[in-house]
Amino acid sequence: MINIAVLGYGTIGSGVVEVLKTNGDSIRKRAGDEINIKYILDIREFPGDPIMDILVHDVNIILDDPEVKIVVEVMGGINPAYSFAKQALLKGKSVITSNKEMVAKHGAELLDIAKARELNFLFEASVGGGIPIIRPLNNSLTADEIVEITGILNGTTNYILTKMGDEGIAFEDALKEAQDLGYAERDPTADVDGHDACRKIAILSSLAYGMQVDFEDIYTEGISDITDVDIIYAKALNARIKLFASSIREDDKNVYAMVAPMMIRANHPLYSVNDVFNGIYVRGNVIGDVMFYGSGAGKLPTASAVVADVVDAAKHLNRNIWTIWSSKKLELIDIDLVKHRFFVRVTKKAETLADIKKLFSDVEELPEVIKDEIAFITPLITEKEMKDKKEHIKGLKGSIRIRF
Repeated sequence: MINIAVLGYGTIGSGVVEVLKTNGDSIRKRAGDEINIKYILDIREFPGDPIMDILVHDVNIILDDPEVKIVVEVMGGINPAYSFAKQALLKGKSVITSNKEMVAKHGAELLDIAKARELNFLFEASVGGGIPIIRPLNNSLTADEIVEITGILNGTTNYILTKMGDEGIAFEDALKEAQDLGYAERDPTADVDGHDACRKIAILSSLAYGMQVDFEDIYTEGISDITDVDIIYAKALNARIKLFASSIREDDKNVYAMVAPMMIRANHPLYSVNDVFNGIYVRGNVIGDVMFYGSGAGKLPTASAVVADVVDAAKHLNRNIWTIWSSKKLELIDIDLVKHRFFVRVTKKAETLADIKKLFSDVEELPEVIKDEIAFITPLITEKEMKDKKEHIKGLKGSIRIRF
């Protein structure tokens, strides 16, 4: 029997308990032993719930019990989750987590502690919910040099953009619907401003390139400025707007990462990833294009990924699963040097196409879709050039990067 403890009995924690109960027999066969939840840590009480028999409120009961071999951290946030996870490793226990904030901030450090003690720090569920992506990057794709990772990594924003695209409703209405359905938090800032996706692409980038990518260094835009008019233009161009989190290696040394809305067409692998689903596109220099698709969040999909890590840790007791993620920082390319084409809208009364052509060497004029507006697509230019040109565009209504 392998004893584990679960820190946090919220949505994911209760899901872990449910998965272990529902699939206990098959999990035991795959782990080679029975997985027994000896403790659940939470500050709350749960009257009438069977877990009351194993509920504790003091983490030291878990940390000081030598019978507990694996600690599952599903509390979320940095503190006290980071402190608990670090203490557990120092006490000789492997740690499993779904906590993207903690992994993005402290992943390299916790991996180093685990390696030094022949333990494991596993975090499959921190990116993509139930989609297996961490393990493939760490194992299946190790023969490749990763050239690009681009993902739709946030189900809330993808749902909002899907609703805006399919039904033509405004951002505020789509957000409210997402909140009513439980897809978005009461405070949706982390989702709609791109911070959630930013932390996830930081984790994937760190694994892909083997060095620490700080999420604070990643240029990040959300979807709050996307309007129903932008959606109308996208449809006219046979395109969709998605919030992309990308990490791209331009040559052997230069990597850039960014989170921003992108306009894409049907030939892009992520075009058909809609609703609350996530999709992750990986391009390697040998394997070529690989796609991962599935439920990016939710109680049971995320819990399934957590339990898969528990099984992996159980199969590797006292033996570290090697993960290349150095604490040495990867310096990203200055985003100002990155090139994109841009879809741009301006008020016709403020500008004429002749004025626009004086700013850009070559523009693709688009048919009029909205009265009294001019829309065009820029040539491939750097972010810095676009930023400078925006200051000289009168009546600017908006701009979106495009990938077609």
